[in-house]
Amino acid sequence: MSAWVPGRNEARERLGDEFDKLSIESKLSVSRSVIDSSANPLVVPIYHSSTYVIGSLDEYLAPNHGGNFLYRRCGNPTSETAEVMIRELEGGAATLTYNSGLAATNAVFLAFLSAGDHLVCQLPIYSGTHMFIKNTLMRFGVEVTWVDTSRDGFVDKVAHSIKKNTKMIYVETPSNPVMTVIDVESVAKLGGKTANGTILTVVDSTFASPILQKPLDLGADIVLHSCTKYMGGHSDMIGGCVTTKTIELWNALKMQQLTTGSSMSPFDASLLIRGLKTASLRVIRCSESALKVATFLESHPKVKHVWYPGLESHPNHKIAKKQMRHFGGMIAFDVGDSATARHVVEAVKLIVFAVSLGGTESLIEHPASMSHGRHLHHHQDGEKENAGEDFSSISEGLIRLSIGLEDADDLVADLRRALDSVHN
Repeated sequence: MSAWVPGRNEARERLGDEFDKLSIESKLSVSRSVIDSSANPLVVPIYHSSTYVIGSLDEYLAPNHGGNFLYRRCGNPTSETAEVMIRELEGGAATLTYNSGLAATNAVFLAFLSAGDHLVCQLPIYSGTHMFIKNTLMRFGVEVTWVDTSRDGFVDKVAHSIKKNTKMIYVETPSNPVMTVIDVESVAKLGGKTANGTILTVVDSTFASPILQKPLDLGADIVLHSCTKYMGGHSDMIGGCVTTKTIELWNALKMQQLTTGSSMSPFDASLLIRGLKTASLRVIRCSESALKVATFLESHPKVKHVWYPGLESHPNHKIAKKQMRHFGGMIAFDVGDSATARHVVEAVKLIVFAVSLGGTESLIEHPASMSHGRHLHHHQDGEKENAGEDFSSISEGLIRLSIGLEDADDLVADLRRALDSVHN
């Protein structure tokens, strides 16, 4: 005889004889299985409820409503599991997950910058971040100083850019798409408590992932990522995360998230949890393959220059060795002009021509036409682009390559065929 028993109806047990008096519609509405302590799934379930049952009015009126789970926008067990995992990876006080990487970035700006404040920001950066700063923050009265990473002395230039009203220093490392590696420890020393208040150091560490780089350990106050990339790792979810050094910073972000509704869905959180479990294996494998591919590209006569932190030729190689566990899966290389770049990104066969990065498939794109293209930046009639605010340092021949989990030799063969097919 089977030892299995049918599921118990929580509503029948709660209502007793009254349950049988209900209409079929009401029975269907309130019925649910009793989940006892024997149900302890290995994988965290997807809690897709928009709201949660409240035990009593006293519970609702208690601080935090007696727990984190009142309404999905306020907290979700699946998303909270992802946040716990990321917090442990980053070594921070607490983490929040968001519905996109850009939502995470914008949350930090909106939570900690006000009209009249001053932001010091590197350039080039991810185009979505750049557009939000120009189209929203500056329109709302935040003053911005852009510091070009393509020239020497970046840290000194940041230091000279700080003003009495400076509230934040924002950097990406490695940067998108030119692969500049920022000395986080040196930049963070410029922030902290000052005579005019606190200057937060914020780091977008998406290209490295927490597997390779821990900005909080280097002195940063806040680190953020697009979880769409290496953390999720399978190109099937969109999300972002922010981890803070202190619980006070987390509380400010939590309130901002509650009022803007930017939390991650439990479905995306479940995919993120799955990705995080294999992130170390994937990121290290991508890094090992990327070094082989970058070494090949540096030797090819059709390639003018390669930017990969693992190459000794990279201007920030020593910094990368100091603050990164491995050098990552992102490569930038220049083939001289736009026509050649367009030919290469369309000629590869194994590597996929697509935006995004950090997944299991290798992806290639042409930043000057796509992610950082001039078409992204519209100006009113008569408005001139201020020096240092555009992406002029991104050459027309630059190609961005995200290395996936394919065999490195196969990737090299694919790139060799594409480059060899370029007509002089």
